Amino acid sequence: MNWITKIIKAGEKIKSAINKRVSKEDVANSDWTSCCKGPILKKDLEGNLWVCPDCNKHHRIKPKQRFDILFGKDNYEIFKTPVPKDDPLNWTDSKSYKDRLKSARKKTGMDCGMMVVSGYINEIKITAVASDFDFLGASMAAAEGEAFLYGIQYAIENKTPFICFSSGGGMRMMESLISLSQMTRTTLAINELKSKNLPYIVVLTDPTAGGITASYAMLGDLEIAESDHCLIAFAGARVIQGTVKEDLPEGFQKSSYVKKTGFVDLIVDRKDLTKKIGTLLSILLNKNSDISTEQDENTGNTQSLSKIA
Repeated sequence: MNWITKIIKAGEKIKSAINKRVSKEDVANSDWTSCCKGPILKKDLEGNLWVCPDCNKHHRIKPKQRFDILFGKDNYEIFKTPVPKDDPLNWTDSKSYKDRLKSARKKTGMDCGMMVVSGYINEIKITAVASDFDFLGASMAAAEGEAFLYGIQYAIENKTPFICFSSGGGMRMMESLISLSQMTRTTLAINELKSKNLPYIVVLTDPTAGGITASYAMLGDLEIAESDHCLIAFAGARVIQGTVKEDLPEGFQKSSYVKKTGFVDLIVDRKDLTKKIGTLLSILLNKNSDISTEQDENTGNTQSLSKIA
């Protein structure tokens, strides 16, 4: 009797038996994850800011991990944002929406899929928001809309720039038109921020798609993609290919391709984001900094952001 027959019941298929013994929770609690060359220790990946040292894949990270990288470990204030009534439409599919929300909150430790914080870069106070993909795919609903608007309002009242780390597949179907209305609400809020001459910078992370791309994720004064391989899309590639009946270009909807088409201004690796954002904000806000700015011999104007970046 070998180890396989010890764990498999009579008549049970090997594949089914093995699959039963590894749950998503087991994988999440494991010390290991996988990337291009197979298994890799999570602690090694974390030491490299959750970026694979071999293929440069930027693994998804939690909002708190992102803000620890951006501002320094716990060097920021997390805001408690308004949470509207759960499940306004009494939605149920294979399970109730309330149960899905309960599971997402337990898994992430967040009330909704967005975290709003305030911190400092180069002594510049910044308001920032980031989405958690583990919270129902970082989809957008009423609670996320309230969080985003809370952050914008705080930025306006405190005269700070606003940075959005976008992520998610779009609007949340369980809230139907309530969810879709967040596209309009966030757009109006961003316009109000811009009317106060406060910078709005978007960092597009993998993946950014659907109604998120069609609203607040594409309204930045500057659009920065995190890594070359970040997925940035509206409709899925197969849907588009089936519509146009043509083969799509290589790398279609990846950040390097989207940059060529003009929707992305910069591609910046995670390790360089803090320095790059600090530099850009110092220029936009005309703050004294250590950066050197060259002046045009004829006009005396500082060089363009694209050259500095």
